[in-house]
Amino acid sequence: MHDFRSQTCAELNKSNVGQTVRLSGWVHRVRDHGGVLFIDLRDHYGMTQVLCDPDSPVFAEVEKLRSEWCVRIDGEVKLRGEGLENKKIPTGEIEVYIRDLEVLGAAEELPLMVFGDQEYPEETRLKYRYLDLRREKLQDNMILRSNVVASIRKRMWGGGFNEFQTPIITSSSPEGARDFLIPSRLHPGKFYALPQAPQQFKQLIMVSGFDKYFQIAPCFRDEDPRADRSPTDFYQLDIEMSFVTQQDVFDTVEPVLKGVFEEFGGGRPVDTDWPQISYRDAALWYGSDKPDLRNPIKMQVVSDHFRDSGFAIFAKLLEQDGTEIRAIPAPTGGSRKFCDRMNAFAQKEGLPGMGYILWREGADGMEAAGPLAKNIGPERTEAIRQQLDLGVGDAAFFLAGKPKVFEAVAGRARNEIGSQLGLTDTNRFAFAWIVDFPIYERDAETGKIDFEHNPFSMPQGGLEALNGDPLEVLGYQYDLSCNGYELLSGAIRNHRPEIMFKAFEIAGYDEDEVRSRFGGLVNAFAWRAATRWMCGGN
Repeated sequence: MHDFRSQTCAELNKSNVGQTVRLSGWVHRVRDHGGVLFIDLRDHYGMTQVLCDPDSPVFAEVEKLRSEWCVRIDGEVKLRGEGLENKKIPTGEIEVYIRDLEVLGAAEELPLMVFGDQEYPEETRLKYRYLDLRREKLQDNMILRSNVVASIRKRMWGGGFNEFQTPIITSSSPEGARDFLIPSRLHPGKFYALPQAPQQFKQLIMVSGFDKYFQIAPCFRDEDPRADRSPTDFYQLDIEMSFVTQQDVFDTVEPVLKGVFEEFGGGRPVDTDWPQISYRDAALWYGSDKPDLRNPIKMQVVSDHFRDSGFAIFAKLLEQDGTEIRAIPAPTGGSRKFCDRMNAFAQKEGLPGMGYILWREGADGMEAAGPLAKNIGPERTEAIRQQLDLGVGDAAFFLAGKPKVFEAVAGRARNEIGSQLGLTDTNRFAFAWIVDFPIYERDAETGKIDFEHNPFSMPQGGLEALNGDPLEVLGYQYDLSCNGYELLSGAIRNHRPEIMFKAFEIAGYDEDEVRSRFGGLVNAFAWRAATRWMCGGN
């Protein structure tokens, strides 16, 4: 027999009854039933119930076992009594009577329990990560990640992509976050950077004549923690393609991700329609560039209905340049109680509240209620209702000011309304391509023009577009969102030196600085082919 096991803790069933077996694993839980000791023995593959009574030659040793001790047991497979089966596990029809025991490793008192679903502080979980990772949910997550990566690789290879690895030690590159720096031993006082993404290297691969590249790439960014991303490093599916348009990229990526979500999405349906929404429309309709399309609510601009109206706060605000009023429709939300809840939500977000109008049955038919309705009058209120396509039992909430200031709050309010009213269909995956990102933005304090998004994206309209208003220049850049999360970012890359120099010049980087920072890339483009590229994101 093998030194440690004849089977894993997930393999035994009633066909093994009567056999002598050897198992190794961790003591998951110990239960004392009137002098009979039952132990759930766990390994990576599953769980087997083993037991011991005073007739066993090792009963005294078994009595000493505690949670997370690592042991090897020899025993006889027995059928569980009728009605005592555990149908939740593959080995639930049998149990193993312990004849021999070897303690492979005793455990001290545990700082966190592996058994159960208790919550522990993050500091404790990270300090004892090796124990945390023994827990069933974390084990499942790790295996899921491994399986997803294997599935992605299979699909990319099937699509004609080649997998290459790019260097980890590189030079600094402006990609939207701070670099992690490494001091150079050979060049004192100088530093290497860990790559925020393998962008420059993979572009050089394409210049070298390869057609389709991918890798599961490590990315390092010194940025604040986010709920959906590690604050230091993460891995992403990173790809590049030659001789493609933006639509070619979408047509290539969609079946890969659709297949992965169908395979690992727990049976939830994946929407077949992946709309392409401009960045500006996404901000207007959803208050986010990663909208959750499971929520059907679309915000609308209703400024004209409040201009020169009796509601002085909004009317005076609209006299300022760059301001507007947006409405968030709330179908079925037309009750005072719900409107009060949304006002409380707005106050938690740092606002004094949100104006609202609700529509209800009145003595003479449908009537509008709420402070705004009283101030602007029935004609304007009715025009708002018709624009938003609302009726009896519905409501609308309003936010005002400069969109850049209130858009994010409006987006969160939209999500809250959709969730509270049960409008958001949580049992599906809804994807959307966000396109037409602006390349530049103006700093509100300094007035300086800088890159708003990836500086290596090809501007729509090429060099000619860069001779106009920089704030109107859009890039061939895109994100893919799903259920309110950004899944990937990509672009047709700026691969023409004359366009690259001009694009960086607008943001305050002269040609010498561009050559200094990205000399390898610029030099390679002197011998470029007529290539276009895309980059898969995290």
